[in-house]
Amino acid sequence: MSQNLENKKIVVEEIKEKFSSAKSAVLVDYRGLTVEESTELRSKFRAAGVDYKVYKNNLVKLAIKDTAFEPLSQDLTGPNAIAFGIEDAVVPAKIVKEFAKAHKNLELKSGVVDGSYCNLEQIIQIADLPSKEVLIGRFLGSVKAPVSNFAYFLSNLIKEKEAQA
Repeated sequence: MSQNLENKKIVVEEIKEKFSSAKSAVLVDYRGLTVEESTELRSKFRAAGVDYKVYKNNLVKLAIKDTAFEPLSQDLTGPNAIAFGIEDAVVPAKIVKEFAKAHKNLELKSGVVDGSYCNLEQIIQIADLPSKEVLIGRFLGSVKAPVSNFAYFLSNLIKEKEAQA
């Protein structure tokens, strides 16, 4: 009995460590996925730098008590897996949403992104956001456009004045 308790304490500490280093955590219901599908999903997560793990709900509840991730406790029913976004907070939700399109047995449940609890609808909205690189590109394009238009206007104005002279 004592050894079992020690093992659980070790797992709770491992879970605490994963949550403390994560920018986000997304809860998924993986029931019905085949071994091949689970392996495919894990490899997608691994390639994106996302940590994906299945833990006992009670141990997760103990680990997230008094943290920003505590609201996830309400959704910890049935079999769950957790995708931890270590480098990018949005990537786990994007991968799960995309994978769930082709594999109906995988369901998003909820998540915490940058310290804020997100229900199913909110996590789907986050998954639909463009990537950071795309957003930066759009921003730079919108900043560049007025400057380019002004330079084009000045160039045409100079050419027009030269033609008149």
